[in-house]
Amino acid sequence: MTDDTGVADYLRAHPDFFERHPEVLEQLQLPHQSGAAISLIERQVSVLRERNLDMRQRLNALLTTARDNDKLFEKTKRLVLALLEAHQLSEVVDALYHSLAADFDVPFYNLVLLGEATALPASGARVVGLDEAQQSIGALLRGNRAICGILRREELQFLFGDDAARVGSVAAVPLYRGRVFGVLAIGHGDPNHYRSSMGTLFLSYIAEVLNRVCPRLLG
Repeated sequence: MTDDTGVADYLRAHPDFFERHPEVLEQLQLPHQSGAAISLIERQVSVLRERNLDMRQRLNALLTTARDNDKLFEKTKRLVLALLEAHQLSEVVDALYHSLAADFDVPFYNLVLLGEATALPASGARVVGLDEAQQSIGALLRGNRAICGILRREELQFLFGDDAARVGSVAAVPLYRGRVFGVLAIGHGDPNHYRSSMGTLFLSYIAEVLNRVCPRLLG
C-alpha cells in the first residue's frame, strides 16, 4: 500500500493532478484551523458536495429506469410483431406463451377463449362456454378492463386450473371485439406482486393487440 510520503511526493511531482481529477478533490475532507468551527465557504462547499452526490444518485436512477424501459420496449415489440405475423390461432397462443415465459418471466399465465370448443380452431388456449365463464368470473367480464389483485378461489380455479393453488395474485384483462371473446390472465405466487394500485398499461396494450388479431382467426 502507498504510504503518506509516497502520496505527497506524487502530488508534488504532479501539481495538476486535481485539475485532471476534480472528482477526487470533491471528496477530500480538510479540517479547519479553528477546530470544530467551519467557515461559510467550507459550509457552502459541503452543501454543494451533498447536492452533487444527490444529483448523481438521481441521474443513475434515471439511467437505470431508461435501460429497463428500453428492455421492456424490445420485449414488447418482439411479442407484438410475432402476434401480427401469426396466420393461425395456435401461432398466436404459442407466441404469447413463449414471450410471457421467456421474455417477461411470468410464472403463471393462461389465455381463455369463450365459446364452443367445436366451433373454435385448435390452439393451446383453454376453451370455455360463455355461461360457465359468467358464473365463475362474471365481475371481471362485466368490468371490461384490466384488474390486479387477489381473486377468489373459484376465480383462480377458472383462470389457472391445476395451478390455482400456487397463484397468490393476478393481473387479468377481458378480450373484447364487439363482444367478449376471451380473458388473458397472468399470475404470481406472491400475494403482493400484483396489487390493485399498480398500473396495467402493458397488459391492456397486449390485450388491445389480441383484440385485433384473434377475431380474424376465430372464424
